[in-house]
Amino acid sequence: MSREHVGVAVIGGGQAGLSMSWYLRRSGTDHVVFERDRVGHEWRDRRWDSFCLVTPNWQCRLPGYSYTGDDPDGFMAGAEVVTFLEKYAAGFDPPLREGVEVSRLRRTGNAFELLTGDGLVTADQVVIATGGYHRPAMPRLAEKFPQRVVQVHSSQYRNAGSLPDGDVLVVGTGQSGCQIAEDLHLAGRRVHLAVGSAPRAARRYRGRDTLAWLEEMGHYDKSVHEFGDADEVRLRANHYMTGRGGGRDIDLRLFATQGMQLYGRLRNVDGVTATFGDDLARNLDNADAVAEGIKNAIDTYIERAGIVAPPEKRYEPVWTPGVPTTGLPIENISAVVWATGFHRDHRWIEVPVFDGRGYPTHDRGVTSCPGLYFLGLPWQHTWGSGRFAGVARDAEHLAAQLSRARRRQVTEGVSWLAGTPTETYPDLEWAA
Repeated sequence: MSREHVGVAVIGGGQAGLSMSWYLRRSGTDHVVFERDRVGHEWRDRRWDSFCLVTPNWQCRLPGYSYTGDDPDGFMAGAEVVTFLEKYAAGFDPPLREGVEVSRLRRTGNAFELLTGDGLVTADQVVIATGGYHRPAMPRLAEKFPQRVVQVHSSQYRNAGSLPDGDVLVVGTGQSGCQIAEDLHLAGRRVHLAVGSAPRAARRYRGRDTLAWLEEMGHYDKSVHEFGDADEVRLRANHYMTGRGGGRDIDLRLFATQGMQLYGRLRNVDGVTATFGDDLARNLDNADAVAEGIKNAIDTYIERAGIVAPPEKRYEPVWTPGVPTTGLPIENISAVVWATGFHRDHRWIEVPVFDGRGYPTHDRGVTSCPGLYFLGLPWQHTWGSGRFAGVARDAEHLAAQLSRARRRQVTEGVSWLAGTPTETYPDLEWAA
């Protein structure tokens, strides 16, 4: 088996790994970026045909590179995101090895050992930039549907035509679930939607995109630790809205007036009937309350800052559930789309830096194992940590940490794995 040594191994060639490489290349640090597929793989293969970003183009900013097109307030489609990343990589020529998977990471002696598709690699430092969405989460309830019912995870859904004719049940109302339900609805399919507790937000308010207001207000500069319970924040579903058609609200109540069937959470499947909870009205009300709360905060900011902004009439529900429908005959369903998220999968990492739920313990990406770092985790430091909006700031922070650790090793002659203390720094303000 071939063997080589690098100063820093970056695992993952998406926006996080490329951002890390940009800083390492700028400092002249010996490193390699391992990407098991191709640059932009997650945006190529896990998105449906009509997918587009929910965040506006002006938030697409990576180290040394940002969106420069003629539609900053628009929303890139999936293929455009791939092109954006490809151009970024071509612009600074990172030491990228595509098609090379890292199947094991462990520490041995004074280095880390990586088993890759190209052989064994040792490294002084390792940055894991594989994100937090690895394995589609399919609930055990899926096993209870008859075999004739086609079941796909949201990451496998492509378009309405890829599913058999008939009614479709969509389970989950995070961003993916709501957008896929809309995609099916616009294609003329009869959709049954199991509505969960995900919040929503208005696409625009008082003359601007809501995200533009929140960024100006400094909301996206808030550290995860400013919210009290960091673990709870990291588990929250994202607010649903869409960038489709230039960007608009997703109003499930409006869909209901147009024929979409709404239910509470999916509770059980017995082979004959899908059973739902009686929480539909509560879930819709809570989602609306979050959206209106965001508007309240924007109103307060506008007033305090003395900003001239057009007034806007508040949202009024166009539909209210009656007696909840808690049962749906499965014979009416031809397909199920599970928009139920992803599980983390770090089983290939043989370094004890995880908590009891398998989440990497870290301080803004710095783990308790000297020389091992994470980058691009959802809410790693801010709302933007796992997104184009904030990953650059986290990458710059880690690049400084790596540099300090290397200098300490040289000046103090301290082994990476002999218990080198890690420095901690006050959380910077970030975007949420």
